[in-house]
Amino acid sequence: MVNATFQVADAILLPAALGFLGLASPPPRPTGGSMLSHGVSVALNNDWWEIYPAGLAIVLVVVALNFVGDAFRDSLEVRLRSR
Repeated sequence: MVNATFQVADAILLPAALGFLGLASPPPRPTGGSMLSHGVSVALNNDWWEIYPAGLAIVLVVVALNFVGDAFRDSLEVRLRSR
């Protein structure tokens, strides 16, 4: 169960990275990485705030999943309970 939460976080980061590089699904279908890439491309036109929604959403979801996985590990590992 612990490993599954970390793998879900990785499954979110991989398409986001591929979308940022332009290697994900075609343009009509938005992904987190493609939205982040668009925000970076328009940041030079004083629209820098467009970077934050997609980037913040990706970061918050991945960090939350890592915290959930860490909490599962702490609750299920017997060696840590004896201390």
